[in-house]
Amino acid sequence: MEWEQHGLALLPLGTLLSAVRLPQRLVLAVTGGTGPSGAVDTALDEILEGGPVICDPDGQRYYALVPASVPETWHEAADEWRSLDVDCLGRGTYLGVPRVDLVAYAPGGRTSSYWAVPMQSAAMLCAPLSVARLIAAGQHLLAEQAGEEESA
Repeated sequence: MEWEQHGLALLPLGTLLSAVRLPQRLVLAVTGGTGPSGAVDTALDEILEGGPVICDPDGQRYYALVPASVPETWHEAADEWRSLDVDCLGRGTYLGVPRVDLVAYAPGGRTSSYWAVPMQSAAMLCAPLSVARLIAAGQHLLAEQAGEEESA
């Protein structure tokens, strides 16, 4: 009913799946994009090998859906990543999940959140190692950009 009324449904995390919240600036640094777009979505699909990703353009965040155990197993890395505004969301957290047919950015719609990389099946999630590599690459590129800005 939430999907019909709002285009989003709040689903609990930590039992069937969890999510890694990624700031848009980190995703754009890795994909070379300038904002939510089909090109960024295609790059994420390749980088995360088809693992599902939700884009929240209003919040300027992406959510990579991962196995439910990730927040527990990544607690040390997650503490380090918080300075990048990356967070592992699990038990006790709800995620706004768009309807399955919302697969492209549509400004001005009922909800701007959409599936940047649609879920292929309930069993297929992002590989944690692929998400970690994306974060590491983004961290490196953002540090390079900050260094270039300081020297300019």
